[in-house]
Amino acid sequence: MVSRAERTPLGDWWWTVDRALLAGLAAIMISGLVFLMAGGPPVAERLGLSTFHFLYRQAMFLLPTAAILVFVSFLSLRHVRRLALLVYTISMLLVLATFQFGPEIKGAHRWIMIGGIGIQPSEFVKPAFVVIAAWAFSEGARRKDMPGALLALLILPATIIPLVLQPDFGQTMLITIVWCGLFFVAGLHWFWVMGLGGAGLVGIAAAYEFLPHVRARIERFMDKSSGDTFQVDTALESFARGGWLGRGPGEGTVKRILPDAHTDFIFAVTAEEFGVVVCLLVLLLFAFIVLRGLMLARRNEDTFCKLATTGLVLMFGLQACINMMVNVHLMPAKGMTLPFISYGGSSLLSLALGMGFLIALTRRRPRAEMMERFD
Repeated sequence: MVSRAERTPLGDWWWTVDRALLAGLAAIMISGLVFLMAGGPPVAERLGLSTFHFLYRQAMFLLPTAAILVFVSFLSLRHVRRLALLVYTISMLLVLATFQFGPEIKGAHRWIMIGGIGIQPSEFVKPAFVVIAAWAFSEGARRKDMPGALLALLILPATIIPLVLQPDFGQTMLITIVWCGLFFVAGLHWFWVMGLGGAGLVGIAAAYEFLPHVRARIERFMDKSSGDTFQVDTALESFARGGWLGRGPGEGTVKRILPDAHTDFIFAVTAEEFGVVVCLLVLLLFAFIVLRGLMLARRNEDTFCKLATTGLVLMFGLQACINMMVNVHLMPAKGMTLPFISYGGSSLLSLALGMGFLIALTRRRPRAEMMERFD
């Protein structure tokens, strides 16, 4: 146990960090390993890999994930902003590099190989983008000579245009919605919020008209007879078979034919083996983290912290909602992972960065440190 009287970096961190938020994140990470133990083996066996290949790799990635989360949570506000700018710059350069050097997977250039490891740069863009956009909005509110709102406005197309070209409509939509949320929380006029909403609808219509894969997904969602809906139909069958209490760990059968049982549709596998009750508990756990983050943002007097915290928890919660809604056929398939539960190294590491930012921003700080931004 760390004493309050112990004036060390670890002691200061432990008594200033929001431990309820930290406990919620730890619970999701541990749950992810349990659920992946159910969804991973059938996929690994179909691919000719060892039975627990995905579980072992997920556990291996959790070590640097936890290290990144804790390390970033130690940072001061100034260093949070600097790290976000560095990560954003490098990640956007890698996004552009995917067009030239990235392999084409399912018609998209989203991955790049670095040292034999596949990385999805757009995952790391997301948390860094939120911090930078919040920084721009807050500086614009604090300094009349600073065109913060204009900078925040320019950073959005600079970020999403390369993502649309990949194409990665899911990440584009997520980033745009979070940016609109920041725009609203920053206190800008309802006129602009409504205008942005209209622009978003125009963007969706344009994507439907000019991007064939987006059109196909929307049409399959609206009319099952218009295309292959095997994964969504199978996911719904998982919920029906599992019922309220599930069939028991390892007793699921739908996961044996579900192609993405370890990633996009791990929530459906959880429903069959552990039941709807456990799925609701997972949903409540995500809701707790989001509501806790919003409560901490509301209490914070610093505009930058308030905006960045709101944006990060909004992105975290929306990503979880999109994944779960796709699993129960409430929206078209998006290829969005369930945070800290779906298999994926890039997803885990980017989430660790984002949640590390969140914990750093919500730490209780003396007023002197909060005023460092004016130096």
